[in-house]
Amino acid sequence: MKTECPVCGAEIGLAKDAVQGELIECADCGTELEVVSVNPPKVQEAPQEEEDWGE
Repeated sequence: MKTECPVCGAEIGLAKDAVQGELIECADCGTELEVVSVNPPKVQEAPQEEEDWGE
């Protein structure tokens, strides 16, 4: 399954056993991506974790 990186436009191949919510990395730009759909294959930029600084 192939899709496109939303950041750099590179073609990304998803594994046949990829699941929704899985995190992958774009080989071209290094952006962490989240699989939002496997049929059709679609990814989006993964949400960034924020520091809570012990609050």
